[in-house]
Parts: sequence; structure tokens; C-alpha cells
Amino acid sequence: MSRIAYVNGRFIPHNQASVHVEDRGYQFADGIYEVVMVLNGQAIDYDGHLKRLYNSLKSLKIEANFSESSLRIIIARMIRLNYVVNGTIYLQVTRGVARRDHKFPSASQPALVMTAKLLASMPSPSQKGVAAITVADERWARRDIKTIQLLPNCLAKQAAAEKGAFEAILVMPDGSVSEGSSSNVWLVTDKGELVTRKANENILNGITRQSVQRIAGAHQLKVRERSFDVAEMLNAREVFITSATSIVTAVTKIDDTVIANGEIGVISAALREDYIHHASGGMLK
Repeated sequence: MSRIAYVNGRFIPHNQASVHVEDRGYQFADGIYEVVMVLNGQAIDYDGHLKRLYNSLKSLKIEANFSESSLRIIIARMIRLNYVVNGTIYLQVTRGVARRDHKFPSASQPALVMTAKLLASMPSPSQKGVAAITVADERWARRDIKTIQLLPNCLAKQAAAEKGAFEAILVMPDGSVSEGSSSNVWLVTDKGELVTRKANENILNGITRQSVQRIAGAHQLKVRERSFDVAEMLNAREVFITSATSIVTAVTKIDDTVIANGEIGVISAALREDYIHHASGGMLK
């Protein structure tokens, strides 16, 4: 079965998909993206992803040349054409093709590209804890925009991989934790409160993060949005990360420090199970 990509109005074989050499996404990282999880053939947290996509486009002053309804149709067809039961759909929108110049072109058409990725099976409620490292947060100041400008994230993720870790947790100059290289970071305090950084320009307000907040609220778990430093994180009862691809994943070791007893915490495990239930058509639809 050959993979199918979507490029500017055409569904074509993945190995034939291409963009123009002067696409501003290619030359300037002038664009945004979303990753939508697909479980049991259904796109998860659809509304949140599309809302954030349009907010990112607005922030970059890219005027969409497609409607939300057409995006839904294209994504649904990508799922069908690629036989995605469990996997992801990657969407990218750039400012389009124009003669190379730093300022915005006076006239260009946004470019829309989508690809699909398959997972072998649906994520399991059970999990293994992962290791993480801490690195300096060297990204640009508008992290709330889901831009394709990801080189600092890639460098951080590579640093984690070279140390045998799953994620890199980013630390701001003031010593506070911002987020992971591709995830939001949470901790559980000794009082059983969930803590995650406030959603502002310092972090990307993850769609899975928002769903987990709602799930926690449904279980009367207190969520506090505030900053926290590395020391508080290392001494937390639990640490976990959230994203569309990692869902809810417990972090049991950071740098050389084992978190609590090194086991997956009760709250992390429960939130992962409940999120998968939600994504499978259960709660909070």
C-alpha cells in the first residue's frame, strides 16, 4: 500500500509529493502546523486543533485560502486513503511561494500540505515511565504559535536521545520550567494538586493539555497553572508530559534524579487511562 499525501489541492503518492524551492516555509520557516491524533479511524480533539491552527495563522498574518469545513473533508479523506486506523495526520500551512525576500510578499497563496503516519496499534492504558533531561530553553519568544520553526526543539530532542532519554525539558533563564521539546510538562504535588505552567506566550497551549485539564476537573482534581522550577519538579510526587502523540506519559527519571520511588504514579496512570477513554468516544465529547 503506497502512502498518499495532500499538496495544494491534490492527493498524490507520497514519494511524488514536493513543494516549490521558493516556498517560504522551506526558506524562512514561515508557516504553522498541527498534528492530529487518529484513534479507531477517528480524528481526536478536532475542534481544538483547528481553532489553534487558525489562531496561529492569524498571529503570522497568513490569510487562509481554505475553509474549516474543507479542512475536515481533506483530513477525513487522508484518513481513508491511507487506511489510518491509529496514527496521525500532519497539517502544514506556509505563506506560499514568492521570490526570496525577508518581508512578506504582496501577493502569494498559502500552501497546504498533509501527510499521514500509521501506528501499529492503539495506545495502551498501561505504560512505562520515561526518562528526561533538562536543557536551556533557547526558542523564540512566541512559543504559543505552533510555527514550523523547530530547530531549537530538534536540538533539544536530539540531546535527549543521545543520553538515552525520551524528552528534553526546557528551562528558561529564570530557572523555571517552560515545557518539553514536544510536550507540556506537569507535576503532582505532595497535596495531590496538578501543576502546569500558565498558558501564555512562554508555552504552546497543547490540545491534549486542555483535554487533560477538563478530565482532571471532571474528577475534582485541582489544577493550578503557575510556574515551577527544576528543584520543585525533581521533588514532586509525580511528573508527566502530555501531547497528541505521547498522550499522557509518566516521567520517572530526570537527569540523574529518580522521581519519587521511580514508579508510575497513580494520578498519571489514571489520567492516561481516562484520556484514552475520552479519545475512544467516552467522556467529554
